[in-house]
Amino acid sequence: MKYSIDTYRLYFDEKVFSIAIRVKVTMKEEVDADILRRSVNTAIKRYPYFSVEVRLGRDGGYELIPNKKEIVVIRTSQTLPDLSSAEVNHHLVFLDCEGRDIYFNISHSLGGGRGVIPFVMTTIYQYVVDRFGVVPYAPGIRKPDSALLEGETTEPTLEMLTDEEPIYRYKSKKPVVMMLDYLNGMYNPFKRDPHYYLFTFEQSDVMAFAKENDASVASFFLATMAKALDKILPPTYRVIGGEIAHNPAADIGLPNSHCDLLTHVHIDYDRKYFKYDMERLGTLTRSQIILQADPSVSNYELRKLFTYREQIDKVRGLKEKRAFNAKNDPTSGKEAQHGTFIVNYTGWMDWGEVADYVESYAAIVEGHILLEVTAMNDKIFVSFMQMIRGTRYVDALGEVMKELRIPYKLEGPYPKNLPKHSLPQ
Repeated sequence: MKYSIDTYRLYFDEKVFSIAIRVKVTMKEEVDADILRRSVNTAIKRYPYFSVEVRLGRDGGYELIPNKKEIVVIRTSQTLPDLSSAEVNHHLVFLDCEGRDIYFNISHSLGGGRGVIPFVMTTIYQYVVDRFGVVPYAPGIRKPDSALLEGETTEPTLEMLTDEEPIYRYKSKKPVVMMLDYLNGMYNPFKRDPHYYLFTFEQSDVMAFAKENDASVASFFLATMAKALDKILPPTYRVIGGEIAHNPAADIGLPNSHCDLLTHVHIDYDRKYFKYDMERLGTLTRSQIILQADPSVSNYELRKLFTYREQIDKVRGLKEKRAFNAKNDPTSGKEAQHGTFIVNYTGWMDWGEVADYVESYAAIVEGHILLEVTAMNDKIFVSFMQMIRGTRYVDALGEVMKELRIPYKLEGPYPKNLPKHSLPQ
Protein backbone atom coordinates (compact mmCIF):
# COMPACT_ATOMS: atom_id res chain seq x y z
CA MET A 1 0.00 0.00 0.00
CA LYS A 2 1.27 3.43 -0.91
CA TYR A 3 -0.16 5.23 2.12
CA SER A 4 -0.40 4.47 5.81
CA ILE A 5 -3.06 1.88 6.62
CA ASP A 6 -4.38 4.49 9.08
CA THR A 7 -5.69 6.63 6.19
CA TYR A 8 -7.93 4.39 4.10
CA ARG A 9 -11.12 4.74 6.15
CA LEU A 10 -10.88 8.48 5.54
CA TYR A 11 -12.20 7.94 2.01
CA PHE A 12 -15.64 6.95 3.34
CA ASP A 13 -18.54 9.33 2.78
CA GLU A 14 -19.84 10.78 6.06
CA LYS A 15 -23.01 12.44 4.76
CA VAL A 16 -25.03 9.98 6.85
CA PHE A 17 -22.64 7.84 8.91
CA SER A 18 -19.71 8.97 11.03
CA ILE A 19 -16.46 6.99 10.94
CA ALA A 20 -15.54 8.03 14.49
CA ILE A 21 -15.29 5.95 17.65
CA ARG A 22 -16.61 7.61 20.81
CA VAL A 23 -15.52 5.95 24.05
CA LYS A 24 -17.42 6.98 27.16
CA VAL A 25 -15.72 6.56 30.54
CA THR A 26 -17.89 7.33 33.56
CA MET A 27 -15.84 8.13 36.63
CA LYS A 28 -17.05 7.77 40.21
CA GLU A 29 -16.37 11.45 40.92
CA GLU A 30 -16.90 14.70 39.02
CA VAL A 31 -14.34 15.26 36.26
CA ASP A 32 -11.93 18.18 36.45
CA ALA A 33 -11.52 19.33 32.83
CA ASP A 34 -8.29 21.24 33.45
CA ILE A 35 -6.61 18.23 35.01
CA LEU A 36 -7.96 15.98 32.24
CA ARG A 37 -6.40 18.29 29.64
CA ARG A 38 -3.02 17.94 31.29
CA SER A 39 -3.42 14.18 31.66
CA VAL A 40 -4.36 13.44 28.04
CA ASN A 41 -1.50 15.56 26.74
CA THR A 42 0.86 13.55 28.91
CA ALA A 43 -0.67 10.27 27.77
CA ILE A 44 -0.62 11.07 24.04
CA LYS A 45 3.19 11.15 24.07
CA ARG A 46 3.05 7.37 24.53
CA TYR A 47 1.01 7.07 21.30
CA PRO A 48 2.77 9.07 18.56
CA TYR A 49 0.73 7.34 15.84
CA PHE A 50 -2.40 9.03 17.25
CA SER A 51 -0.78 12.48 17.40
CA VAL A 52 -1.10 13.23 13.70
CA GLU A 53 -2.92 15.44 11.22
CA VAL A 54 -4.11 14.79 7.68
CA ARG A 55 -2.51 16.25 4.57
CA LEU A 56 -3.68 15.83 0.98
CA GLY A 57 -1.07 14.27 -1.30
CA ARG A 58 -0.42 15.15 -4.92
CA ASP A 59 -2.50 12.31 -6.33
CA GLY A 60 -5.46 12.94 -4.01
CA GLY A 61 -4.42 10.43 -1.36
CA TYR A 62 -4.40 11.22 2.34
CA GLU A 63 -1.12 11.38 4.21
CA LEU A 64 -0.50 11.59 7.97
CA ILE A 65 2.11 13.92 9.41
CA PRO A 66 3.10 14.51 13.07
CA ASN A 67 1.02 17.03 14.97
CA LYS A 68 2.70 18.52 18.04
CA LYS A 69 -0.22 20.74 19.00
CA GLU A 70 -2.21 20.13 22.17
CA ILE A 71 -5.01 17.56 22.33
CA VAL A 72 -8.16 19.58 22.91
CA VAL A 73 -10.54 18.95 25.83
CA ILE A 74 -13.91 20.71 25.71
CA ARG A 75 -17.21 20.66 27.55
CA THR A 76 -19.76 18.23 26.12
CA SER A 77 -22.40 19.85 23.93
CA GLN A 78 -25.07 18.72 21.47
CA THR A 79 -22.91 19.86 18.57
CA LEU A 80 -19.30 18.73 18.71
CA PRO A 81 -16.52 19.99 16.44
CA ASP A 82 -15.28 17.85 13.59
CA LEU A 83 -12.23 15.67 13.92
CA SER A 84 -9.28 17.16 12.01
CA SER A 85 -10.83 20.64 12.22
CA ALA A 86 -9.04 23.79 13.40
CA GLU A 87 -11.20 23.70 16.55
CA VAL A 88 -9.40 20.54 17.66
CA ASN A 89 -5.97 21.62 16.42
CA HIS A 90 -6.37 19.42 13.32
CA HIS A 91 -6.02 16.27 15.43
CA LEU A 92 -7.91 13.07 14.74
CA VAL A 93 -8.47 12.84 18.50
CA PHE A 94 -10.19 15.14 21.00
CA LEU A 95 -11.97 14.76 24.35
CA ASP A 96 -15.11 16.24 25.83
CA CYS A 97 -16.43 15.90 29.36
CA GLU A 98 -19.46 16.69 31.50
CA GLY A 99 -20.22 15.75 35.09
CA ARG A 100 -18.64 12.36 35.73
CA ASP A 101 -18.40 11.47 32.03
CA ILE A 102 -15.29 11.61 29.82
CA TYR A 103 -15.68 11.07 26.08
CA PHE A 104 -12.80 10.11 23.78
CA ASN A 105 -13.51 10.99 20.14
CA ILE A 106 -11.11 9.15 17.83
CA SER A 107 -11.07 8.57 14.09
CA HIS A 108 -11.82 4.92 13.35
CA SER A 109 -9.16 5.18 10.65
CA LEU A 110 -6.48 5.23 13.36
CA GLY A 111 -7.51 1.97 14.95
CA GLY A 112 -10.24 -0.33 16.17
CA GLY A 113 -11.17 -1.15 19.74
CA ARG A 114 -7.99 -3.09 20.50
CA GLY A 115 -5.90 -0.19 19.22
CA VAL A 116 -7.84 2.65 20.81
CA ILE A 117 -8.70 1.31 24.28
CA PRO A 118 -5.05 1.17 25.51
CA PHE A 119 -4.77 4.94 24.86
CA VAL A 120 -8.01 5.48 26.78
CA MET A 121 -6.69 3.44 29.70
CA THR A 122 -3.36 5.30 29.76
CA THR A 123 -5.19 8.64 29.85
CA ILE A 124 -7.49 7.56 32.68
CA TYR A 125 -4.51 6.16 34.60
CA GLN A 126 -2.70 9.48 34.27
CA TYR A 127 -5.85 11.38 35.22
CA VAL A 128 -6.13 9.35 38.44
CA VAL A 129 -2.46 10.11 39.19
CA ASP A 130 -2.90 13.85 38.51
CA ARG A 131 -6.32 14.23 40.13
CA PHE A 132 -5.90 12.18 43.29
CA GLY A 133 -2.13 12.22 43.86
CA VAL A 134 -1.85 8.42 43.95
CA VAL A 135 -0.04 5.86 41.82
CA PRO A 136 -2.54 3.02 41.31
CA TYR A 137 -1.25 -0.50 40.80
CA ALA A 138 -2.18 -1.25 37.20
CA PRO A 139 0.38 -3.49 35.47
CA GLY A 140 -2.03 -4.06 32.58
CA ILE A 141 -2.05 -0.37 31.62
CA ARG A 142 0.67 1.15 29.44
CA LYS A 143 2.20 4.07 31.31
CA PRO A 144 2.94 7.41 29.60
CA ASP A 145 6.70 6.86 29.89
CA SER A 146 6.68 3.18 28.87
CA ALA A 147 8.34 1.98 25.68
CA LEU A 148 6.36 1.02 22.61
CA LEU A 149 5.62 -2.68 22.33
CA GLU A 150 7.32 -4.72 19.64
CA GLY A 151 5.48 -4.17 16.38
CA GLU A 152 3.09 -1.61 17.85
CA THR A 153 3.72 0.85 15.02
CA THR A 154 4.48 -1.72 12.32
CA GLU A 155 1.99 -1.57 9.48
CA PRO A 156 0.98 -4.81 7.75
CA THR A 157 1.66 -5.37 4.08
CA LEU A 158 0.56 -7.85 1.43
CA GLU A 159 3.95 -9.53 1.67
CA MET A 160 3.22 -10.54 5.27
CA LEU A 161 0.19 -12.59 4.23
CA THR A 162 0.15 -16.21 3.18
CA ASP A 163 -1.49 -17.25 -0.07
CA GLU A 164 -2.78 -20.59 1.22
CA GLU A 165 -6.37 -21.54 0.49
CA PRO A 166 -8.74 -20.78 3.37
CA ILE A 167 -10.20 -23.78 5.16
CA TYR A 168 -13.62 -22.11 4.95
CA ARG A 169 -15.39 -19.56 2.78
CA TYR A 170 -18.60 -18.04 4.04
CA LYS A 171 -21.63 -18.64 1.81
CA SER A 172 -24.49 -16.40 2.87
CA LYS A 173 -27.88 -17.94 3.66
CA LYS A 174 -29.28 -14.49 2.85
CA PRO A 175 -30.24 -13.35 6.36
CA VAL A 176 -32.71 -10.53 6.76
CA VAL A 177 -31.10 -7.09 6.63
CA MET A 178 -33.09 -4.37 8.40
CA MET A 179 -33.30 -2.15 5.33
CA LEU A 180 -36.50 -0.32 6.34
CA ASP A 181 -34.95 0.55 9.70
CA TYR A 182 -31.80 1.81 7.97
CA LEU A 183 -33.78 3.92 5.50
CA ASN A 184 -35.84 5.43 8.33
CA GLY A 185 -32.69 5.95 10.37
CA MET A 186 -31.01 7.78 7.51
CA TYR A 187 -33.78 9.80 5.90
CA ASN A 188 -36.99 9.89 7.97
CA PRO A 189 -36.90 12.75 10.49
CA PHE A 190 -39.89 11.25 12.35
CA LYS A 191 -38.11 7.93 12.89
CA ARG A 192 -34.41 8.86 12.92
CA ASP A 193 -32.94 8.84 16.43
CA PRO A 194 -29.28 7.70 16.69
CA HIS A 195 -28.90 6.58 20.30
CA TYR A 196 -27.62 3.79 22.53
CA TYR A 197 -28.49 1.98 25.73
CA LEU A 198 -25.99 0.65 28.26
CA PHE A 199 -26.36 -2.79 29.83
CA THR A 200 -24.16 -3.66 32.82
CA PHE A 201 -23.62 -7.29 33.84
CA GLU A 202 -21.65 -8.96 36.59
CA GLN A 203 -18.90 -10.82 34.81
CA SER A 204 -19.36 -13.83 37.12
CA ASP A 205 -23.01 -14.21 36.02
CA VAL A 206 -22.19 -14.19 32.32
CA MET A 207 -19.10 -16.39 32.63
CA ALA A 208 -20.87 -19.00 34.77
CA PHE A 209 -23.70 -19.28 32.26
CA ALA A 210 -21.32 -19.34 29.30
CA LYS A 211 -19.20 -22.08 30.87
CA GLU A 212 -22.27 -24.25 31.49
CA ASN A 213 -23.49 -23.79 27.91
CA ASP A 214 -20.35 -24.27 25.81
CA ALA A 215 -20.10 -20.56 25.05
CA SER A 216 -17.66 -17.67 25.28
CA VAL A 217 -18.55 -14.05 26.09
CA ALA A 218 -18.74 -13.25 22.38
CA SER A 219 -20.84 -16.28 21.43
CA PHE A 220 -23.13 -15.71 24.44
CA PHE A 221 -24.11 -12.23 23.28
CA LEU A 222 -24.41 -13.33 19.65
CA ALA A 223 -26.76 -16.16 20.59
CA THR A 224 -28.85 -14.09 23.01
CA MET A 225 -29.25 -11.23 20.52
CA ALA A 226 -30.30 -13.70 17.84
CA LYS A 227 -32.86 -15.20 20.25
CA ALA A 228 -34.15 -11.71 21.00
CA LEU A 229 -34.72 -10.98 17.32
CA ASP A 230 -36.40 -14.36 16.87
CA LYS A 231 -39.03 -13.18 19.35
CA ILE A 232 -40.04 -10.09 17.37
CA LEU A 233 -39.24 -10.57 13.68
CA PRO A 234 -41.90 -12.00 11.35
CA PRO A 235 -41.59 -15.74 10.57
CA THR A 236 -41.30 -14.85 6.88
CA TYR A 237 -37.70 -13.88 7.65
CA ARG A 238 -36.22 -17.37 7.51
CA VAL A 239 -32.65 -16.52 8.56
CA ILE A 240 -31.27 -14.12 11.20
CA GLY A 241 -27.63 -13.23 10.61
CA GLY A 242 -25.12 -12.29 13.27
CA GLU A 243 -21.72 -10.72 12.63
CA ILE A 244 -18.71 -10.21 14.84
CA ALA A 245 -15.42 -8.51 14.05
CA HIS A 246 -12.20 -10.50 14.40
CA ASN A 247 -8.79 -8.89 14.85
CA PRO A 248 -6.29 -11.16 13.03
CA ALA A 249 -3.17 -9.13 13.88
CA ALA A 250 -1.55 -12.03 15.73
CA ASP A 251 -2.13 -14.30 12.72
CA ILE A 252 0.26 -12.20 10.63
CA GLY A 253 2.89 -11.78 13.33
CA LEU A 254 1.78 -8.37 14.62
CA PRO A 255 -0.04 -9.09 17.90
CA ASN A 256 0.69 -5.58 19.25
CA SER A 257 -0.26 -3.61 16.14
CA HIS A 258 -2.46 -0.59 16.80
CA CYS A 259 -3.85 -0.69 13.24
CA ASP A 260 -7.49 -1.21 12.38
CA LEU A 261 -7.18 -4.80 11.15
CA LEU A 262 -10.59 -6.47 11.07
CA THR A 263 -12.21 -9.39 9.33
CA HIS A 264 -15.81 -10.43 9.92
CA VAL A 265 -17.26 -13.70 11.16
CA HIS A 266 -20.81 -14.48 10.01
CA ILE A 267 -23.25 -16.76 11.83
CA ASP A 268 -26.50 -17.41 9.97
CA TYR A 269 -29.24 -18.72 12.27
CA ASP A 270 -32.01 -20.63 10.53
CA ARG A 271 -35.17 -19.93 12.55
CA LYS A 272 -35.45 -23.64 13.44
CA TYR A 273 -32.22 -23.27 15.44
CA PHE A 274 -34.08 -21.33 18.10
CA LYS A 275 -35.81 -24.53 19.15
CA TYR A 276 -32.38 -25.67 20.37
CA ASP A 277 -31.33 -25.19 23.98
CA MET A 278 -28.68 -22.60 24.84
CA GLU A 279 -25.88 -25.16 25.04
CA ARG A 280 -26.46 -26.25 21.44
CA LEU A 281 -26.80 -22.64 20.30
CA GLY A 282 -23.59 -21.82 22.15
CA THR A 283 -21.73 -24.68 20.48
CA LEU A 284 -23.04 -23.71 17.04
CA THR A 285 -22.04 -20.08 17.49
CA ARG A 286 -18.64 -20.67 19.09
CA SER A 287 -17.65 -23.26 16.49
CA GLN A 288 -18.39 -20.82 13.67
CA ILE A 289 -16.25 -18.16 15.35
CA ILE A 290 -13.36 -20.62 15.72
CA LEU A 291 -13.71 -21.79 12.12
CA GLN A 292 -13.89 -18.32 10.55
CA ALA A 293 -11.15 -16.91 12.77
CA ASP A 294 -8.72 -19.54 11.49
CA PRO A 295 -5.49 -17.87 10.23
CA SER A 296 -6.03 -19.23 6.72
CA VAL A 297 -9.42 -17.50 6.58
CA SER A 298 -8.29 -14.19 8.06
CA ASN A 299 -5.22 -14.12 5.77
CA TYR A 300 -7.51 -14.69 2.80
CA GLU A 301 -9.84 -11.86 3.87
CA LEU A 302 -6.97 -9.47 4.57
CA ARG A 303 -5.42 -10.25 1.19
CA LYS A 304 -8.67 -9.19 -0.49
CA LEU A 305 -8.77 -5.99 1.56
CA PHE A 306 -5.11 -5.06 0.98
CA THR A 307 -5.35 -5.83 -2.73
CA TYR A 308 -8.36 -3.56 -2.92
CA ARG A 309 -6.49 -0.76 -1.18
CA GLU A 310 -3.64 -1.05 -3.66
CA GLN A 311 -6.28 -0.51 -6.33
CA ILE A 312 -7.35 2.71 -4.60
CA ASP A 313 -3.73 3.87 -4.74
CA LYS A 314 -3.85 3.66 -8.53
CA VAL A 315 -6.87 5.98 -8.71
CA ARG A 316 -5.87 9.62 -9.05
CA GLY A 317 -7.84 12.44 -7.45
CA LEU A 318 -9.61 12.58 -4.07
CA LYS A 319 -13.08 12.73 -5.58
CA GLU A 320 -12.30 9.73 -7.74
CA LYS A 321 -10.82 7.75 -4.83
CA ARG A 322 -13.93 8.42 -2.75
CA ALA A 323 -16.23 7.30 -5.57
CA PHE A 324 -14.17 4.15 -6.15
CA ASN A 325 -14.24 3.37 -2.44
CA ALA A 326 -18.01 3.83 -2.15
CA LYS A 327 -18.60 1.36 -4.97
CA ASN A 328 -15.95 -1.27 -4.32
CA ASP A 329 -14.93 -1.39 -0.65
CA PRO A 330 -15.22 -5.05 0.48
CA THR A 331 -16.90 -4.08 3.76
CA SER A 332 -19.54 -1.70 2.42
CA GLY A 333 -19.54 -1.73 -1.40
CA LYS A 334 -21.55 -3.72 -3.90
CA GLU A 335 -19.98 -7.06 -2.94
CA ALA A 336 -20.32 -6.58 0.83
CA GLN A 337 -22.21 -9.24 2.80
CA HIS A 338 -24.35 -8.01 5.69
CA GLY A 339 -26.15 -9.63 8.59
CA THR A 340 -29.14 -8.65 10.70
CA PHE A 341 -27.11 -7.48 13.71
CA ILE A 342 -23.52 -7.09 14.89
CA VAL A 343 -21.83 -7.92 18.19
CA ASN A 344 -18.24 -6.76 18.74
CA TYR A 345 -16.12 -7.67 21.76
CA THR A 346 -12.78 -6.01 22.53
CA GLY A 347 -11.97 -8.53 25.24
CA TRP A 348 -11.41 -8.25 28.96
CA MET A 349 -9.04 -5.41 29.86
CA ASP A 350 -7.01 -5.29 33.08
CA TRP A 351 -7.49 -1.81 34.58
CA GLY A 352 -5.97 -2.82 37.92
CA GLU A 353 -6.61 -0.34 40.74
CA VAL A 354 -7.68 2.32 38.21
CA ALA A 355 -11.00 0.44 38.09
CA ASP A 356 -11.66 1.67 41.63
CA TYR A 357 -12.15 5.15 40.19
CA VAL A 358 -14.22 4.13 37.14
CA GLU A 359 -17.90 3.20 37.12
CA SER A 360 -18.15 2.05 33.48
CA TYR A 361 -16.73 2.40 30.01
CA ALA A 362 -18.41 1.85 26.66
CA ALA A 363 -17.66 2.14 22.95
CA ILE A 364 -20.11 4.09 20.78
CA VAL A 365 -20.10 3.82 16.98
CA GLU A 366 -22.46 4.08 14.04
CA GLY A 367 -24.79 1.17 13.47
CA HIS A 368 -28.20 -0.32 14.10
CA ILE A 369 -28.78 -3.32 16.36
CA LEU A 370 -25.04 -3.18 16.97
CA LEU A 371 -23.66 -4.25 20.34
CA GLU A 372 -20.20 -3.21 21.53
CA VAL A 373 -19.12 -5.37 24.47
CA THR A 374 -16.40 -4.17 26.85
CA ALA A 375 -15.17 -5.74 30.08
CA MET A 376 -13.31 -4.35 33.06
CA ASN A 377 -12.35 -6.30 36.18
CA ASP A 378 -15.67 -7.77 37.46
CA LYS A 379 -18.07 -6.02 35.06
CA ILE A 380 -19.22 -6.46 31.46
CA PHE A 381 -20.74 -3.50 29.63
CA VAL A 382 -22.82 -3.65 26.46
CA SER A 383 -23.59 -0.50 24.50
CA PHE A 384 -26.60 -1.25 22.32
CA MET A 385 -26.74 1.07 19.28
CA GLN A 386 -29.89 1.97 17.35
CA MET A 387 -30.71 4.40 14.54
CA ILE A 388 -34.47 4.68 15.01
CA ARG A 389 -36.93 5.40 17.82
CA GLY A 390 -38.50 2.54 19.72
CA THR A 391 -37.56 0.04 22.40
CA ARG A 392 -38.63 -3.31 20.95
CA TYR A 393 -35.11 -4.53 20.19
CA VAL A 394 -33.59 -3.63 23.53
CA ASP A 395 -36.73 -4.87 25.35
CA ALA A 396 -36.45 -8.22 23.56
CA LEU A 397 -32.82 -8.64 24.63
CA GLY A 398 -33.80 -7.80 28.21
CA GLU A 399 -36.57 -10.40 28.04
CA VAL A 400 -34.10 -13.09 26.94
CA MET A 401 -31.77 -12.21 29.81
CA LYS A 402 -34.63 -12.52 32.28
CA GLU A 403 -35.60 -15.91 30.86
CA LEU A 404 -31.99 -17.05 31.30
CA ARG A 405 -31.89 -15.52 34.80
CA ILE A 406 -28.98 -13.26 33.97
CA PRO A 407 -29.32 -10.06 36.06
CA TYR A 408 -28.47 -6.73 34.44
CA LYS A 409 -28.78 -2.99 34.83
CA LEU A 410 -30.12 -0.97 31.90
CA GLU A 411 -29.49 2.75 31.35
CA GLY A 412 -30.48 5.09 28.53
CA PRO A 413 -31.31 5.93 25.88
CA TYR A 414 -28.40 8.32 25.35
CA PRO A 415 -27.61 10.26 22.14
CA LYS A 416 -24.61 8.89 20.22
CA ASN A 417 -23.36 12.43 19.46
CA LEU A 418 -20.69 11.13 17.09
CA PRO A 419 -18.46 13.75 15.46
CA LYS A 420 -17.53 13.61 11.80
CA HIS A 421 -14.33 14.62 9.98
CA SER A 422 -13.33 17.89 8.39
CA LEU A 423 -10.61 16.80 5.95
CA PRO A 424 -8.47 18.55 3.33
CA GLN A 425 -10.24 18.69 -0.05
